[in-house]
Amino acid sequence: MSHLSIGEVLALLLEEFPDVTISKIRFLESQGLIDPERTPSGYRKFYDDDVELLRCILREQRENYLPLRVIKDRLDSGEIDPTSEIPRPRGIKNMPDAAAANAQVVTMATGAHALFARTAESVDAAPALIGEAAPVAPPTEAVESPNGELDTPELDRAPVSTKPPPSTMLAAPNLLPGVTLTKNELCSMADLDAAELDNLESYGLITPLRGSSGIYGKGALDIARVSKQLLDAGADVRHLRGWKVAADREVGLFEQMIQPLLRQRNPHATGQARQHLVDLDQLGGRLRDALMQAAMRHHFED
Repeated sequence: MSHLSIGEVLALLLEEFPDVTISKIRFLESQGLIDPERTPSGYRKFYDDDVELLRCILREQRENYLPLRVIKDRLDSGEIDPTSEIPRPRGIKNMPDAAAANAQVVTMATGAHALFARTAESVDAAPALIGEAAPVAPPTEAVESPNGELDTPELDRAPVSTKPPPSTMLAAPNLLPGVTLTKNELCSMADLDAAELDNLESYGLITPLRGSSGIYGKGALDIARVSKQLLDAGADVRHLRGWKVAADREVGLFEQMIQPLLRQRNPHATGQARQHLVDLDQLGGRLRDALMQAAMRHHFED
């Protein structure tokens, strides 16, 4: 039975998944989601089932925004079946093929509607800005096998950490507008345990959506993810409270600055106020960065 190299697999996947890379395929293997065979010299051998499994994993990330840990658990439990001819949407199990196909159409229509739905976050919340992408680790020098496969067999045989540092992890999936999370879902997507989330809530860093009980939105997910990284880096929850206090003071100042526009109570002035708020947030971020660099400069001077 013929097999494919990692480069040939990449070529098959690129049409449906333009962002996939060889490094991403290797990372999925390091996390235990795929397990291709190896040649005696250490090169990967991919078969049809391996390619379909990769397609299934990438679709779950793209369409259902699932973290890798959840995808692996569902694959192991059989809840996600990569060999199924008709992919089952989330929450639809044990249904006849015709019923599942109809449910798939409904799910796709609902998802399309959600793309244009307004977010369930509080309308009083300040608009979030899109930050820079997480830095990507430099590529490892690869060698070419006789069949044209680019690979690094010597490094691949070395022990691999089960949890890579944040700078080398895949980009975390984001929520569609209007999508909300339960407490367990928030913990899963942010890699928090329940006690850590409770501590973050007790210090006011994370709060459920207004008028809900235990339901969270995109803002809570963003805060939870960054907080988790700081906690893993050695910070204590009480230390994170300082960022919350500083943010509240900054927002209070910005709200005072846009009050003259808001008091005009017309759509044009409201739009101007919102844009002014975005501009002020950007300026505040630049000032914070400059102040931090100035305060830490002596650590980098000879």
